[in-house]
Parts: sequence; C-alpha cells; structure tokens
Amino acid sequence: MTMPITTVAPPVRGAPCWVNLLVRDLAAARAFYSAVLGWKFDGSGLLGEGFSVALADGRPVAGIGWTRSPFLAAPTVWTPYFASADVNVSADRIRERGATVAVGPLAVGEGRAAIASDRDGAVFGIWEGSAPVWSPGAAGTSPWLELWTRDAFEAALFYGEVFSWPRPGPDAIDVAYEEEQVVARMAGHPMAVLSGGAVGSAPDPRIRPRWIVHFPVEDAARAAAQADRAGGETFPAPGVRGSEYVVRDPEGALFTVAEETGD
Repeated sequence: MTMPITTVAPPVRGAPCWVNLLVRDLAAARAFYSAVLGWKFDGSGLLGEGFSVALADGRPVAGIGWTRSPFLAAPTVWTPYFASADVNVSADRIRERGATVAVGPLAVGEGRAAIASDRDGAVFGIWEGSAPVWSPGAAGTSPWLELWTRDAFEAALFYGEVFSWPRPGPDAIDVAYEEEQVVARMAGHPMAVLSGGAVGSAPDPRIRPRWIVHFPVEDAARAAAQADRAGGETFPAPGVRGSEYVVRDPEGALFTVAEETGD
C-alpha cells in the first residue's frame, strides 16, 4: 500500500538525518519489511527515482531503493546518512582523514548525496538538502544508531572532525564518554552511540565494524519469528535496551529489532 509522505525540512548539520537500504528486488524488500516491521510505503520519488519512503504509524522512518538508482555500486547494507551543508566539503574531509568516498557526491532526488566508509570500513552516507522529518532514537517508531567499531575514541575523533562534533550554538551537538562508549547528543537527546570491540578481519559480518540500525518493536521475539517466516535469518543479540535480535534480510542486509525499555 502506498501512503502520502508527511513533511520535509532541513536537518541539523552533522546529525543523522536518515537511514537507507539499497536492494536488487524492491518489491520483495518492501514485502519483507512490511511483514517484519509493519511498514507502509510512500513512492512519491522524494528521494529519487526507484526509492520508497517507509512509514511507521504514519511517520517516515527509512528509505528503500533499488540498485538501478544512481547508487548502483553501493553495498546492500543499512546506511545512516548525516546532514551536511555542503556534501563536497564533507567528502573532502573524509578523504583527508584517510577514509573512502565510494559513491558521489551526486544529485539524488531533491538533494545531493555521497556514500563513504570510515577508516575501519563502516559504511555511512552524507546528505545535503531537505529530508523527511526524522529523529534518531526518539521514542516510538524511529530507529536509533550505534557504531560498532574497533576503537570508539578514535572513531569519535574521525566523525567529530568530519561533522563538527562537539559544537555549541542553536544546533549544538555534544559528545560524552560514558561507560567505555561515546554518546553524541543533539539537544540533550542521544543521536548516536559509538561502541568499541569490533574485529575488522572477522569472517562474521555481525562483529566487523559497521553502523547498526536498531528498529524499535513491541515484541522482539515475535518480530524475529516473522523475519524467519518471511525468508530472513535471525540471531539473539543480548542488549542493554531489552530483548534484541540481529536480523539478516533475504539480500543479506543486517539490522536489529529491539524492545524499548523507556530509559
């Protein structure tokens, strides 16, 4: 079912503003995520031709696109995007710090974007332009983001230099070191958690450096069972926020379903 999207607005620069997945079979992916997470989809082309905006309880939460889009060479992974006032400047900062810009910058829909990987290989995106109103980690339907990396402190330095963390002012972003993690906050609200312990050469992609997208659900075990029935694969993942499962979708993309604890 296609539903109208809500509203768009310029996101806070340097903050996560979206998560996106690129797939080979868009119809199959939409069916899978509808079954597991109950999503509806808007196909108005806001994010470009071949992209759909996923809606949960009427709110935009993610995008799914097919690989006939301009991002043909992009990997099949859930990718967080960070807002940039100038995607070219952000791409230059990434390269100057020894990381990789794999795709772009180029025009996508009503904005400009690039896909990069940090020095440990975790994939992320940069977005310049307005975006669906979206708040990472907000209570309810929005996902929260965690970077699983070798060294959280080193990763914080990299992302801080690329996206100007920490930063005072009306669009302030704060960074704090808490219990061996780095927590980046916007207006006092966590927008990303950076955790160490990943193994770069591990054969299991679940423990290699990557950005983890956690989607909130009421019942993680039920969501995991639905994923199994829909052709995915699931693994228990003990977490601090309650019951969690790592899910591998039919095309291999990893994400987490997690029960919120109200913290």
